[in-house]
Amino acid sequence: MLGRLMTEGGWWRPVGFAAHLVNGALFGAAFQRFGGRSWKQGIAAAQVENLLLWPGMAVIDRVHPDRRNGTWPPLLFNGRIFAQEVAVHALFGAVLGLLVDD
Repeated sequence: MLGRLMTEGGWWRPVGFAAHLVNGALFGAAFQRFGGRSWKQGIAAAQVENLLLWPGMAVIDRVHPDRRNGTWPPLLFNGRIFAQEVAVHALFGAVLGLLVDD
């Protein structure tokens, strides 16, 4: 999603991958800095982030090229997309919490 928002043409995949890596690293650094230590706290932190950012899907629905051209369905009220985001954020949070666990 981020790659197509940031660039056009064939560069969207590496740009999106890099953006997600940077976002994940910043999130991980903040998680550790603020005392996150367990897989449970990792999952909770990632789900809070997911819920806080989810309303931004309204903006994505209006500006993302794949939404505007009809390639993607509306995202904000799409339960399948929300469930997918909950699952991948839970996985990310669990791995993050395990990596910083003391």
